Amino acid sequence: MKKILVTGSAGFIGFHLTKALLERGDTVIGYDNINDYYDVNLKYGRLNELGIKKDKVKEHQLASSELYPNFRFVKADLCDREYLNQLFKENKFDYVINLAAQAGVRYSVENPQAYLDANVQGFLNILEACRHYPVKHLVYASSSSVYGSNTQMPFSVHHHTDHPLSLYAATKKSNEMMAHTYSHLFNIATTGIRFFTVYGSWGRPDMALFLFAEAIRKGEKIKVFNHGEMERDFTYVGDIVNGVMAALDKPATSNKEFDTNIPDAGSSNAPYRLYNIGNNQPVKLMDYIEALEKAMGKKAKKEFLPMQPGDVQKTYADVKDLINDFNYHPNTPLEKGIGKFVEWFIAYKDSKLK
Repeated sequence: MKKILVTGSAGFIGFHLTKALLERGDTVIGYDNINDYYDVNLKYGRLNELGIKKDKVKEHQLASSELYPNFRFVKADLCDREYLNQLFKENKFDYVINLAAQAGVRYSVENPQAYLDANVQGFLNILEACRHYPVKHLVYASSSSVYGSNTQMPFSVHHHTDHPLSLYAATKKSNEMMAHTYSHLFNIATTGIRFFTVYGSWGRPDMALFLFAEAIRKGEKIKVFNHGEMERDFTYVGDIVNGVMAALDKPATSNKEFDTNIPDAGSSNAPYRLYNIGNNQPVKLMDYIEALEKAMGKKAKKEFLPMQPGDVQKTYADVKDLINDFNYHPNTPLEKGIGKFVEWFIAYKDSKLK
C-alpha cells in the first residue's frame, strides 16, 4: 500500500489512473481545480465514477468517496501554494503523481498565460512541496510535443528536445528541466513520462476522437487537418495507466554510467529519468478515422484543412527504455481501443440526452 497524491485526478488520464491505484489497494488523495477549459460536467461525471458526488466537492475540503474507502478528493489549484503545502504537511505522502496541467497545443497559441500559471508555477509548487515534505518518488506528465521540430524517428528520450513548436510544448520541456534541477539539488527522485496522443473512454471533448465521434453522430463534417497527411502514435489510456504505475513503483535512480562530457538527455547522475509511453506504431490519421467509422457504423463527412499552428506532422515513440526498465510495452490494438471508446461514448451521450 502506498499513500499517493494524484493531481489532475478529475482529468482524463488522472481519472483512469486514480481508479487503477484504488483498485490495487493504494490510498489516494485526488486534487483538481475543475476548471472550465472543457465541460465540467464530464469532470464531475468522472468523479462520480470514483464515488465523489458533485454536491460534496468544496474548495479546500476533502470529500470522501462512497465507493472507495481509500479515496478522498479536494478541489484546489496548484497555484495555491499555501494550501498545497498544508496538504503535504498533514498527509505525509509517499508518492506524488502530477498530471494537473493546462492541456492543448492549439489553445496555448491563444491563451499563453494559462500555461505559465498551471504548467510552470503549479509544477514549481509541487517541486517545492516535495522538497520540504519529502516523498519517495515524483512522477509527472510530460508530452510527445516536446520533440517539436525533431524529424529523427522514432522519437527517443535520448534525443535532445530544444526546438518546441508551441508554448504548451515549451512548458512541458520546462517541467523536465525543473525536475532535473530539484533531483540534482535536493536528491528528489523524479520521473517524467512523455505521453503520445492518448485516447479512450472518458476522454477530453476537445481531442480528435471525441470531436470526430460527435460530428459523425450528428451528421456534421469533421475537420481533417493537414489534408489528412498526419501520423500519430495513438496510445490507449489503459496502456498509459499501466506504464505510469510501472514507473511509479520503481523510483528513478542515478545513471552510474552517465558521462558529463557526452550527457544523455534521458537520464542523469541525479535520480532523474524520462520515458516515452506510446504505442510504438504510428497510424495515419485517415486510418484512425476509418477505424472510428467502422466502430460507429457510419461514414464521416470530411472537411480537409491545412496544418494548424503548433502541430507536428508525425509522432512515433521509441519505448525501448520502458521495455528494458519495466518489462512493459503498450499493446492495445487500435480497433480494440476505439471500440471501447465508442461503446462508452454512445452510452455517455445517451445518458446525457435522457
